[in-house]
Formats: sequence, C-alpha cells, structure tokens
Amino acid sequence: MKEIALILHDDVTLSTVTGAMDMLIHTNNLFQQSGKPLPFKIVLAGEKPGNGLLPISSPFISYTTIEDLKQPDLIIVPAFYGDRDFSLKKHKDIIKWLNTMHRCGSEIASMCSGVYFLAEAGLLPGRACTAHWADMVDIVRRYPDVNFQSDMVITDQEGIYTSGGAFSSLNLILYLIDKFCGRDVGIWASKMFSLDMDRISQSHFAVFKGQRQHNDDDIQKAQTYIEQNHHLQINIDEIAGNSNMSKRNFIRRFKKATKNTPFEYLQRVKIEAAKKALEKGAQNINLLMYDAGYNDIKTFREVFKKITGLTPQDYRKKYSRTDLVPG
Repeated sequence: MKEIALILHDDVTLSTVTGAMDMLIHTNNLFQQSGKPLPFKIVLAGEKPGNGLLPISSPFISYTTIEDLKQPDLIIVPAFYGDRDFSLKKHKDIIKWLNTMHRCGSEIASMCSGVYFLAEAGLLPGRACTAHWADMVDIVRRYPDVNFQSDMVITDQEGIYTSGGAFSSLNLILYLIDKFCGRDVGIWASKMFSLDMDRISQSHFAVFKGQRQHNDDDIQKAQTYIEQNHHLQINIDEIAGNSNMSKRNFIRRFKKATKNTPFEYLQRVKIEAAKKALEKGAQNINLLMYDAGYNDIKTFREVFKKITGLTPQDYRKKYSRTDLVPG
C-alpha cells in the first residue's frame, strides 16, 4: 500500500484536490470489491489541525498536519490561486517541508501551478517540468535552471512528477494509477474517468498572447507591426528596417526580450490567426492558409502541427462549433 498525501492550504484550488482524491478513492473501491489489498492510503495533510477546508466522509481518507506526517510514499501538491509571490511566501513552511521530505525519500508530484512549490523547494534544477502553458514565461523567468516543457501534459523524472494546466493535471493521477497499479487498472481508470491515456501534449490548448513582459519599446513596436501585418509577405529585414536596427542587432534584441526569434514570433502569430479562423468554422484550408500569410500548404500544415500538436483539419474538428452541430 502506498501512502499518498494531498496537501491542503488556504489558497489551494480545491478542484484539483477533489479530482485527484475521487480517482484514488474509486481505485481503492475497485480493489476492495475484488477482495484485493488496497493500493492507496490517502491522507489530506494541511498546515492546520482538522483541515476544515475539505470535510470528507470516506473510510479511505484520513487527516493530519504536515508536521505529524512521517514520510509518505508520494506527496501531491495541488494548484493554487492568487498572487504567486504572496502565496509562496505565505506557505514557505510547506515548501521547506517538501524539500525535507524529498531528501528523506518521498516522491513529489505537482498539479498545474503546484509546480511553483516544487521549484521554490529546489527540487527542479536540471529536471524537466510542466504546468499550465500560461505560466511558462513566468516560470522560465523565475527559475532559469528549470527545463520547462510547456507542451507536455506529464513529466516523470527521478521521483519528481509534474502535470499540465487545470483539469489536464488529472492525467497525472491517471498516469500514477497506471504506474502503481498496473496497466489493466490504468485502462479501467481511463474508461471510468473518461481520460485519454495517450494524451501527452497540451500544445493545442495554448493561446498565443504575445510575449510582452519586457521594457524594450522598440521591440514592443516591432511586435505590434508583426501582429498587424502577419497576413502580408513581410520578412525580418523589413521589420528590422522599420525598427531602425541592423538585422543582426534586431534579432538579438528581439530574442532577448521575447524568448523567440522574430521568425518564430511571426510563425506563432500566423498560426494563432489560423486557429481562430478554424474555431469559427473556416472550411477551406487553402484560403485560410493564404489569409494567415502562407503560400505553401505543406509548410503551413507542418508549422501548424509543430506549434499546436494537431493538423489544421484535426484542430477544426476538435474546436469548431459548427462541427458540433449534428447534420
């Protein structure tokens, strides 16, 4: 039996706790009904006695404080709400405790923004990690020694697990059930909770908003120019000229400010425009390609799939509202 501790605190996103707990409880139920030893001891561990945030009447759930929790096999850190700096400072005792538990041998997992706790605890340098795609810029800025993989739904490296954004983090719980209980149980859980076992990417969820968290006014203007003219056959020389910079200096400053080269940024703006058109039901891929500023359908499809993880046709099928209406 593995002891799994779900962390509770005042700022926790309760849906991530209850979702994980529901999956683990149902898995225990499956084993109990089959007359097999239970796979999980599920503990809700908080900073305060009683954990009044989440009263649950289940024989599979117990409550404790992090101080009284000896050494669980796995600790799951849920997502949290609120200002990152404030919450991380507020819960510094949990963060310190995570570091201690990991050094003592406990495995640690994060759901969505819970990865901030792992990073603050010093558990991620050199390791791959993921979280909500919208946190990428902030996490890379705060923790430059972390290998952040925004397109991944799950990472598993040396006893440290991280998961993608929002409800996609439940794919991590499915992964853990599969890993700890075997493939048959994993398949059962996939069907029970309607979760795709093979889902490894969250790229198609990402919304490109432009990387503007910098103070370089010239690059801000260049970004605006790209966003307003992406449908035209603009090139980097033209954009650099409009910015009164040499091409080499422009590329250097642009990448320093946005973490993308100007060409990568232009591609992402074009693909974001194509995504929006597909979501509105655009049917002609060739016309959509021209509107996005591409002339070659093969190149367009390759770039679209590289950025979103889906072909244009598959993206339209997945997100177009018109495709949801029965014919």
